[in-house]
Amino acid sequence: MRNKIRQMMKKEDGFTLVELLAVIVILGIILAIAIPAVSGVISNADERATARETELIVDAARLYETGENVTLGTDGVTVETLVDRGYLEDRGDETLNVNDKVIRNSDGDLEFQSGGN
Repeated sequence: MRNKIRQMMKKEDGFTLVELLAVIVILGIILAIAIPAVSGVISNADERATARETELIVDAARLYETGENVTLGTDGVTVETLVDRGYLEDRGDETLNVNDKVIRNSDGDLEFQSGGN
């Protein structure tokens, strides 16, 4: 009886090579599916954040028009001016391009124009 218990205690079971390879293949398939999905979510979030920031800049230009009692024309107002006058917060992270501006288009609406980077 003792010998049987000793044999059971000494028996070291492990995973076979086939089992390990199967797990690695399954993990690879999961990663191949998950990585494009996650990168798509990140890309969509970046696009939405950019759209919201653009709306924020246009809203700041509207406040600038009202607060400074001016009407923007085709020359518009730059982001730098909006920051200097306190209509936009300077976060110091260089996400705002000071050459970007808001102009009044031919329809009379305020429009964001990128100054390029």
